[in-house]
Amino acid sequence: MLDKDYPFGHFLSPFDSDIMIPRAWYRDIICSLEMGGSLGARQPRGSPNFACIFGSQCQTSTLKINFVFLFAATTIKILILLLSLLLLLACNGFSVFYIYLPGYLKSSPEPIKLLPENLSGDKTVAKLVSSVMYALKEENPPGVLKTHLSLVKKPNFSMVPIGKASVFKPKQARLSRQILRTLGSGTKPKGFFSSKVKTFFRNSKCKSRFFMTWISPIESLSDRELLAIESVFKFHPKACLVIVSNSLDSKKGSVVLKPFSDMGFKLIAVHPDFDYIFKNTYAETWFNRLKKGNINPGEVSLGQNLSNLLRLALLYKYGGVYLDTDVLVLKSIKRLRNVISAQSINPETKNWSRLNNAVLIFDQNHPLLFKFIQEFALTFDGNRWGHNGPYLVSRVVERVTGRPGLNFTVLPPSAFYPVDWTRIRSLFQGPQNETHSNWLKLKLGQIRRQSYAIHLWNRQSKQVKVQEGSIIHHIISDCCIFCNSLKSKF
Repeated sequence: MLDKDYPFGHFLSPFDSDIMIPRAWYRDIICSLEMGGSLGARQPRGSPNFACIFGSQCQTSTLKINFVFLFAATTIKILILLLSLLLLLACNGFSVFYIYLPGYLKSSPEPIKLLPENLSGDKTVAKLVSSVMYALKEENPPGVLKTHLSLVKKPNFSMVPIGKASVFKPKQARLSRQILRTLGSGTKPKGFFSSKVKTFFRNSKCKSRFFMTWISPIESLSDRELLAIESVFKFHPKACLVIVSNSLDSKKGSVVLKPFSDMGFKLIAVHPDFDYIFKNTYAETWFNRLKKGNINPGEVSLGQNLSNLLRLALLYKYGGVYLDTDVLVLKSIKRLRNVISAQSINPETKNWSRLNNAVLIFDQNHPLLFKFIQEFALTFDGNRWGHNGPYLVSRVVERVTGRPGLNFTVLPPSAFYPVDWTRIRSLFQGPQNETHSNWLKLKLGQIRRQSYAIHLWNRQSKQVKVQEGSIIHHIISDCCIFCNSLKSKF
């Protein structure tokens, strides 16, 4: 319908959509349709068809124009609807694929004064502690002499978060299970480990407990590892040593360890029961996920990372001393309690820059060990060497500084790491000249006075031969038991 009161034609569609068009255009379009022409062929004013606008003959033309504008209006609405749907899909897709990466809050450490009770009155330790340090950051974490730790109440170990990066393909899951079988998990009767260790400790009446791990073939065990065992009993003849190892808990292993038993020393090799050792800790959930293929073991040796976790769980369950098999004990350490040692210090600040986990001495159920295990389970990375070992203990000690709880002590590098891994080869060299000979004597005297043990850093030194008159040559004489047979092989 055309409204005569408006300068524009007022067209009413069946959907009550008002479309305003100029009256002159409206007349021309209708007349053009009446003459059978196209909408684009405009007829001149004054033609006979002009009168049809107000006549009854224009009804047919009006119906045609109604259809044209109805079609156009409907098409526009459909396009608007499609655009709205596309925008909605785009926004929804952004919200689905957006990834939030949480950051770690970092608390600033507070230096804590050293208290002497953990040293049990040992004067040598008191001298060592005089050079101990305070705090830095992650890769070079802050040193702590003494720290306090909050106890965790009823932790929910099943709530270990599962990141997308930790879940991997079934092929890798099968590989993980194959590695675990190689390491020996699950090949002994249930309860074998707990029963054997419990009986050993009960019958041996141990003055102190030592633990080592050996997750490698027995053929890899060299005279250096055997010397490490000798050094334990040289200065702790009444101690008990548990070697957690699949390969040594065998007939061949019994032959290798028989000379120690024949001398009356108390030691056993026992097949690891990871399920029992990790039970009721964060390690339990982590290990279950590993077995199911939900943890990527990474490029770093799984055996090495399991050893990092195993030492923590063993001390948490039993308490005692853990030693790497390339650590030689140089004197009695029975007076040390709840200690860990720095590996290196910052030469400018004299603060420790890194701790190490090759030697750990802690009471049973110590809360710091709990924190170490928790950190392992929550931040495991199988592709970064040291992340689950030395860097782990460094991160945790930095983080817990100033928290209330049981005390522990960080000793200076001279306690267990008198020589850094970059210089360990120098200890295997004999005197080259008089100056070098004097340096060797001074260094040997310093190690004998200040160090409880020495880490040989086997990764760097296992291929290096011990030269006559070297520092290591003298240390072998200090800590060996089967000295005559050993010197010819070492």
